[in-house]
Amino acid sequence: MSAENLAIGIDIGGTKIAGGIVDGNGQILRRSFRPTPGQNAALTEDAIAAVVNELSDGNQQLPVGIGAAGWINRSGSHVLFSPHLAWRDEPVLERLEAKMNRKITLNNDADAAGWAEHRFGAARGEELSVCLTLGTGIGGAIIFDNRILRGSFGVAGEFGHQTLVVEGHRCPCGNRGCWEQYASGNALGREAAELVRLNSPRAHNLREACSADPALVTGAMVTSLAANGDLACMELIEEMGHWLGLGISNLAAVLDPGVVVIGGGLGSAYTSLIATAEATYRKLLPGRGYRPDARIVRAQLGADAGLIGAADLARHDR
Repeated sequence: MSAENLAIGIDIGGTKIAGGIVDGNGQILRRSFRPTPGQNAALTEDAIAAVVNELSDGNQQLPVGIGAAGWINRSGSHVLFSPHLAWRDEPVLERLEAKMNRKITLNNDADAAGWAEHRFGAARGEELSVCLTLGTGIGGAIIFDNRILRGSFGVAGEFGHQTLVVEGHRCPCGNRGCWEQYASGNALGREAAELVRLNSPRAHNLREACSADPALVTGAMVTSLAANGDLACMELIEEMGHWLGLGISNLAAVLDPGVVVIGGGLGSAYTSLIATAEATYRKLLPGRGYRPDARIVRAQLGADAGLIGAADLARHDR
């Protein structure tokens, strides 16, 4: 395999470190995975190094880009804070470069995913696009004029932590009522677990799926049951879609994007989720009827977007 125009991309999530060798067209040629030791920074960095070493086969010339689930400072040297990982103002770049004896590019994982959709996916050709990744929380990226808009301190695009409900559900970021507490996989699982806990007659299928244990309910369980026609789970996804559309209308009021790309791990729920989100967005958009609407589209690169974007950013440093 020729190393020309290849790069290694690493996507670090709360549960899994995914790596791959990516070519200049955004195609993944080889993959490697490790579980994320999320509560131990040193072990997380060891796992990242193991994935890079496995993929590089000793080739120190391959650029390496990392997309991390956390708030990265403007220079890309420190992870300032990660709600779901152990990093707290950590000099992650310096430590990883020393550990692997090679240059590395460090970006926020949602920025990396947004960049991938801009370069190779659903946002190609747009001057200003917003990318949302729905998973454990809500990640976000703003791409403007062929660059990632990072903000003054590097933490622009943390849309999941805009407050939508005063004194609402607690969030790992330290605040209450954050958007991701109402429109994410975790939020979906929490609301479904509450139905089981209350012994709702509408939650018969949910109770059966989780053996009547609310702690076993997950967002993936809800989306699977909804795909099979369970009315309670379908309603939960519709409710989540309303919250999603509300947040998108706020983003449109501030940023006026041409397209909002929605990615993440909600699988079979996407069709109904996006339909509800789009209807709510159009209903709540300021100046509706007198201004163009942003397109709301599904991400094209799926779970690979962060990995592909991280690798491409290692080549282009945007």
